[in-house]
Amino acid sequence: MSIILSIETSTKNCSVSLSKQGETLVLKEDYNINYSHAELLHVFIDDVLKTANIKKIEIDAIAVSKGPGSYTGLRIGVSAAKGLCYALDKPLISVSTLHALVRQLDTQEGVIVPMLDARRMEVYSAIYDYEFNLIRKIEAQILDELSFKEELNNGKVFFIGNGTEKTKALLSHDNAVYIDNKLPSSNEMSALAYNKYIIGDTEDVAYFEPFYLKDFIALKPKKA
Repeated sequence: MSIILSIETSTKNCSVSLSKQGETLVLKEDYNINYSHAELLHVFIDDVLKTANIKKIEIDAIAVSKGPGSYTGLRIGVSAAKGLCYALDKPLISVSTLHALVRQLDTQEGVIVPMLDARRMEVYSAIYDYEFNLIRKIEAQILDELSFKEELNNGKVFFIGNGTEKTKALLSHDNAVYIDNKLPSSNEMSALAYNKYIIGDTEDVAYFEPFYLKDFIALKPKKA
């Protein structure tokens, strides 16, 4: 038996799920453009537990999307997850945001490029094969007309995530397939978190930090 609470806050989608043996029981999420994670997250946690009729103490582990993604969003999610782990004395499991994102796609060919918007012409991206094996590490990538040239010339390339819009404007190729309007969700975290749980792949709650990939840059407020 393993009941895992999963938290995903790396983008504007505030997402919480409860799973049993890797299968999602309850999912609640909100694609709020205003990033209301601080207000919604704990409400969603309480809601999924109530819907499943499961008490917090019955949870076996807490899983959190570790990034990359929004600096503030990641901090909110990780802080909540660590707080629950401390309070309930439960293990913490981290799940790669991009790995969970590619799991939304079902294909038997080509490669998959999950990408999250990272301002201007930059994205957080990686490359996976169609069996979800990582074949190019996660990086902050500045897009240009030559991006993914080799992969596109070799076969189908499926682009997924909120970084696809800026990619479309640069890359026009017969092998490019764009999966629009997809954001990371805690739904796909269920199986990934369970796989880590059964082999004891957990984090040190005291020292775990999100995978920001880039340093946080505070923007100056615009003058009125």
